[in-house]
Amino acid sequence: MSANPANSAENSPLHSRSDAFFNESLVAGFTHRAFTKAMGFDDEDLQRPVIGICNTYSELNNCNNNLREVAEAVKRGIWQAGGFPLEFPTISLGEVFLSPTSMLYRNLAAIDTEEMIRGQPLDGVVLLVNCDKTIPAALMGAVSADLPAIMLSGGPMLNGNYNGQVLGACTDCRRFSDELRAGTISETEYRAIENGVVRSRGHCMVMGTASTMNSIMEALGIAFPGNGATPAADTRRLQLAEKVGRRIVALAQEGIRPSQIITREAIENAITLLCAVGGSTNAVVHLPAVAGRLGIDLPLDRFGEISKRTPLIANMRPSGKYQMEDLFYAGGIPAILKELLPLLHGDALTVTGKTMAENLADVQVHNRDIVRPLSEPLQPEGGLTILRGNLAPDGAVIKHAAATPALLQHRGRAIVFKSITDLKARVNSPDLDVTPEDILVLQNAGPVGGPGMPEVGNLPIPEKLLKQGIRDMVRISDARMSGTAYGTIVLHVAPEAAIGGPLGLVRDGDEIELDVPNGQLLLHVDEEELARRRSQWQAPTPAYSRGYGQLYIDHVLQAPEGVDFDFLRGNDPVGVVAQPKF
Repeated sequence: MSANPANSAENSPLHSRSDAFFNESLVAGFTHRAFTKAMGFDDEDLQRPVIGICNTYSELNNCNNNLREVAEAVKRGIWQAGGFPLEFPTISLGEVFLSPTSMLYRNLAAIDTEEMIRGQPLDGVVLLVNCDKTIPAALMGAVSADLPAIMLSGGPMLNGNYNGQVLGACTDCRRFSDELRAGTISETEYRAIENGVVRSRGHCMVMGTASTMNSIMEALGIAFPGNGATPAADTRRLQLAEKVGRRIVALAQEGIRPSQIITREAIENAITLLCAVGGSTNAVVHLPAVAGRLGIDLPLDRFGEISKRTPLIANMRPSGKYQMEDLFYAGGIPAILKELLPLLHGDALTVTGKTMAENLADVQVHNRDIVRPLSEPLQPEGGLTILRGNLAPDGAVIKHAAATPALLQHRGRAIVFKSITDLKARVNSPDLDVTPEDILVLQNAGPVGGPGMPEVGNLPIPEKLLKQGIRDMVRISDARMSGTAYGTIVLHVAPEAAIGGPLGLVRDGDEIELDVPNGQLLLHVDEEELARRRSQWQAPTPAYSRGYGQLYIDHVLQAPEGVDFDFLRGNDPVGVVAQPKF
C-alpha cells in the first residue's frame, strides 16, 4: 500500500502511516527498517498494519499491575488478524501511591498519550487502562489524536471477604475506618479486615470511579461489551483482550476514528448509564473533558436532565447492595444497557462495527435483584443531581443515591475549614464547636486551590460526633470525592473558592440551605455583606511557582468544563507520519 497524504484524514485505511514510515526513501527508510529488524522482526512483519498497545502498567499503580498479561493477550489477537503489535508505556496514575492527587496529573497523562500516538508510525491503538484517571487520560489523548482506537480495561477485583462478610474497596475502607475511630471495632479486627478487602488483582470492585469509567466506555461505544464488569482474575478478561486485538486491526484498515464513535449521542448514552448505575460523580468532570476535545458542547445541566429521566436500576454499592463481580454474573454492563435501550441512541456506532442495539440483541439479565427492569427501579430518577444557587452559580453536583434521604432538604450552620491542612488540624478536635445539624464546608480544594481538585470532598465526620453514633452529615466543597465514598456530600462547587467563587466567602455560623429535590444550594447571607467580604477577599498563595504545577495552575479550567487545560480543547486528527529527509 502506498502512502496517500492527500486523504490521510478521511475515512480511508490508515495503514499508510506505517507504510510511509517503513518505505521512506533512502536513509530514512533504511534506518526505520534496520532498527526495527534489530528487535527480531523481518520484512513480512513490516508489511503489516502497525498497532500500538498503550500500556499504563506500573508497579506504583496496584490496580494496573495485571496489564502486562493483558497486553500479551492483545498482541496474540493482533498477530492473528495480520497486524504488527508494538507496545509502549505512558504515565500511570495510581490513586493509592500518587500525591498530592492523581487528578493533578490526568492532563499530563493525556498529553503523553496523545503525543505518543501522534508521533509514532501507528495505524491504530489499543489503550490499556484500569485505575481511575488512566481511563479519561487515555481517552482524552486518543480522541485528540483521533487515530482508530479501542479502550480496554484490566477489570475489577473479586469481592473482598472477612469472616463471610462481603467487602468492597474502598467503600469498606472508609466504613471500618470510621468504626475504628468511633471505637466500635478493635485495632486487631481492623487489621484483619484490611487483609481481606483487596484479595485479587484489578481495580476497586464497587461502582466507584474506575468501575464507572470502565463501564461508561461500553456506553460510549469505544470499548467492547464486557469491558466494565469482567473480573481481572477471570480468564474471560484475557479472551476479551484477544478479541480486541483482532478487532483493532480491522478498525484501522476501515479507518474508523474515535470522533466517528464518540458523538453527542454516544455521550448521552454514557450519561444515561452513569445515572442508571448510581455511578461516580467524577464522571461529571471527565465526560466534559472528553467532549471538549471533540468540540461537543456538554453543559452541566445536561447531566441533571438525563438523570431526571433515567431510573436507578443497578443495585450497586456504594448506593446499593452488590459489587462488580456480582454484576458480571448477572450479565454485566450489557445487561444494564439492554434494560436502558428505550432511553438510549440504539443506532450509535461502536468499535465492534455494530450499533449499540445490535450489540445488545442477544443479551439477557440473569439476576433481577442486581439489574432491575425499568418498570421496577430502585429509585425513579438517576443517582445524580446538579445544584445551583448563589453558593454555586456555575453549578455543583451531589450523588443523592448514596446520601441520607432525611438530609436532602436541610438548613444548617456552616462550620468552615479554610484548606485541607486546616481540616486535618481541627476536624477531630474535642473543642470543635459542631453538632450533627451543622454543615461542614471545605474551601480551597478545587482545581487551582487543591491543587488538582483532590478527593477530599467526603470530609470526615468529626470524631466527637462519630462517638455519638453520627455517620452522615451535609458536607460541601469545591473538591471531588472517590466514587467509592458515600454520604450527603456536595461537590465540584463552581467557581471554586481559590479564584474568588462564593464558596470562599462563607464564614462560620452562616446559614446554608441544601434542597436537592429543587436543585438548589443557597447561602443565606445578604448581598451587601457578601459584597463587603468580597472586597476583603485575598487569593491563597499558589501551591507552585515553577514546572508542571505552575503550568497546571495557569491553564486549568473549572469543573463544569472538565478541569482540562484551556490549550488542549479540540482535536487535530493525525495523518500520514511526516518523516524528515536525510
